[in-house]
Amino acid sequence: MQITNRQHLHATPDRRDFLYGLGASLGSVALSSLLQAEEDGSPSNRATETVHHPARAKRCIFLMLEGGPSHLDTFDPKPELNQRHLQEFTRSGKQQSAMSSGKRYFVKSPFDFIKAGECGADINSTFEHLQTCVDDICFYRGAFVESVNHPTACYHVNTGNRFGGDPALGAWVTYGLGTDNNNLPGFVVLPRTSYPQGGAANWSNGFFPAQYQGTPLRPEGSPILDLNPPARITRERQRDNLDLLAALNRAHLAQRPGRSDLEARLNSYELAYRMQTEVPDILDLEGESAATLQMYGIGQTKTEPFGRKCLLARRLIEKGVRFVQIYSGNWDSHDYIQRAHGSLIRAVDQPIAALLKDLKQRGLLKDTLVVCCGEFGRTPDNGQRSGGKSYGRDHNADAMAMWFAGGGTKAGHTIGATDEIGAKAVECRHHIRDVHVTLLHLLGLDDNRLTYYHAGRFKQLSQFGGQVINELIS
Repeated sequence: MQITNRQHLHATPDRRDFLYGLGASLGSVALSSLLQAEEDGSPSNRATETVHHPARAKRCIFLMLEGGPSHLDTFDPKPELNQRHLQEFTRSGKQQSAMSSGKRYFVKSPFDFIKAGECGADINSTFEHLQTCVDDICFYRGAFVESVNHPTACYHVNTGNRFGGDPALGAWVTYGLGTDNNNLPGFVVLPRTSYPQGGAANWSNGFFPAQYQGTPLRPEGSPILDLNPPARITRERQRDNLDLLAALNRAHLAQRPGRSDLEARLNSYELAYRMQTEVPDILDLEGESAATLQMYGIGQTKTEPFGRKCLLARRLIEKGVRFVQIYSGNWDSHDYIQRAHGSLIRAVDQPIAALLKDLKQRGLLKDTLVVCCGEFGRTPDNGQRSGGKSYGRDHNADAMAMWFAGGGTKAGHTIGATDEIGAKAVECRHHIRDVHVTLLHLLGLDDNRLTYYHAGRFKQLSQFGGQVINELIS
């Protein structure tokens, strides 16, 4: 399988009558996605020419539940906690919670669980829609991370580096595979109104050329500012301006051989021009049927924000975007977990189920990898607060909720296990780097061969190597 040509074109700050503004505008979108691959022409900094092995997935949609959803209250029930509820619990060493102080107590889940589907998967009954999809899902209970601090943990899951500054997972994927549509960014991010902890570094290009960073689309108002030109500017006039600008810039470039960044600027204007034609149609959901909008929960106050993101993700991957990441926030439930998690589950449940069903009925799920996780899990205990009635959970790096669908993963299975109280992954236990290596493997990429020369050495997503989790692969 041949990898597509990565002529990712990136824009510099625009001229007023062309890109019509800076910031979260068409100019900045072009800047974040379009610098051409020749920005660094050395062979060591080019992506591979072919996939390393036959790919099971061609693209990825990554659902990031930022804040740390509780595995104990979503997909990994622990009956033992019912027996130990409010018994005193002592933590020590690595297990000590970053938020702990004073006495601590076991906390049972306030939710009911069912065994859903033919596979009998354990799932919180509040997931009324997702429970109908479990036969297409692979639940994984063996993952763990290293940090219980939100920003560093988000960086760890999203970039493989707890301290940030490295390319995001989506950047590595687009570096390796390119894009199937040169009129669109290869890596698109759909954040919530406020960015996740750690900010835009969660979808950074890191030490890669700038075309590999994620392009965020605004969740409210116009997803891309200045997408449509002012009424006084016609397409013909834009074309004439571009041709003149290109002539002037090429004359400038001719006097400065070897400046590939100048060539990238030229190409960035061209992509921004093409995006003005293609992007509005993708972002416009009015062409979807009433049944589809209803399926995603669009038109319902609770589900519409996340439903729009999920539907937009499907439209983006249909048009050739390689990696789409969707954010849901506020899963950090230290108190009142029944109310907090319950509300969040109802906000994402219908949209996620709709996404899986929509991909499946369109024949896309088999080669689209869908991933869902947070930055860490939660503890089986918490301090007794507000008279002991506001039960919640603290941060836990040793166990977390994670599932996969499509893209060659083992549908209808639950892989791995945590201990009897859910404090630690103990079966099929793997570090998050192995999850990253497995995702690349499903996309046809070998982490040990997908490298980039930077700061005197060849770097890779896993930092220093990892292993494929074969149990997750069908």
